[in-house]
Amino acid sequence: MTSRTVCRSAVLGSLALTLLAGPAHAADSRPDAGASAALPAPDTAALGGQLRTALAQGAPGAMARIDDHRLSYDDHATVHKAMEGVADRGTKEAMNTADRFRIGSVTKTFSAVVLLQLAAEGRVKLDNPVDHYLPGLLPDDRITVRHVLSHSSGLYDYSHDMFARTVPGFEAVRTKVFTYRQLLDLSLRHPRTQAPGAGYAYSNTNYVVAGLLIEKLTGHPVRTAYENRITKPLKLTDTLYAHPGTRIPGRHARGYLTPDEAGAPLVDATEQTVSWAQSAGALISSTRDLNTFLSALLGGRLLPTAQLAQMQRWIPAGTGQAYGLGLRRRDLSCGVSVYGHTGAVQGYYTYAFTSKDGRRSLTALANASNNGRVHLTMLRTLEAAFCGKQAKERGTTVLPYPAEEDDLAQ
Repeated sequence: MTSRTVCRSAVLGSLALTLLAGPAHAADSRPDAGASAALPAPDTAALGGQLRTALAQGAPGAMARIDDHRLSYDDHATVHKAMEGVADRGTKEAMNTADRFRIGSVTKTFSAVVLLQLAAEGRVKLDNPVDHYLPGLLPDDRITVRHVLSHSSGLYDYSHDMFARTVPGFEAVRTKVFTYRQLLDLSLRHPRTQAPGAGYAYSNTNYVVAGLLIEKLTGHPVRTAYENRITKPLKLTDTLYAHPGTRIPGRHARGYLTPDEAGAPLVDATEQTVSWAQSAGALISSTRDLNTFLSALLGGRLLPTAQLAQMQRWIPAGTGQAYGLGLRRRDLSCGVSVYGHTGAVQGYYTYAFTSKDGRRSLTALANASNNGRVHLTMLRTLEAAFCGKQAKERGTTVLPYPAEEDDLAQ
């Protein structure tokens, strides 16, 4: 059963924020392609078509929301919404952009923002070793805070072992509660994958270390740091850290995991602790909240200029993209670059990106995971949202991506 809605409406875009700094646009050496004033109108017909394709490829539901502040952050935003399929295969409840969902590794951007705020306060230095703050934590005292946030530490990703077999791996950890140290120990059983700073090598272990740093530096759980520094100031009412609880409170889309065996039934993965990810991937949010968050971040309202610039010190991270500190840059077919993060956690694929000035943001979701065809299709929503009818086909892979983005918590 498919329920389809594509709508365009104007809503008040004013964000009454009690934040660190005024607008600041930092740290991309290329022209201003990506500023919302230079962007073509979104192609809403293509957007809806991409969501329907994701359903044909196995996703029970898919949705997207674009918030477009053309003139300023205080004008009325144009909001485009597209919804296809069902949020719940049992009840046949239609997908809705008001639904909450698990955002996977988009959590990493929240964690990086917290640490960069602490850097702005002089409580941590990015180029200090992690062991300066957590003595004896890591076996290599050359690994710095910057290496952790940029995925260049060389720490092995423990999740590769956990989910070598998709469904059995998930069921083994669905209700389990880990400590950060236990997760780190799983990584340290393996040798480092590279020397610190040698290049980009994605690993969830990095953001487990980030969680440990946040808790040591603030003296509070990561939940408190997210709330006090991001979600409460921005009034992100749908964004929460439920760990170690297993349920998504309030209205939400259920998530469905695709087994490795072709033709096997989907597994409802909605209820889980996500304790295997925590500060690397356990947040819950909504399309509206993620667009608000990224608009505030790239608009310079969460970080001072210097720290936003540090976040955008890019290292190559695959064809057509680069990685900063908890932030991914994607270079689209029309020459526009967008900034944000992808997220995959069992049952959910999330795509949250914004323009260089933060004035046009897209969040898209499919309530499916472990399905590479759906993943590639959902990546094309960025082309529809930011390139519009100027999007160019690139053979069968419109947006090239590194192989590890098929993994969980990306």
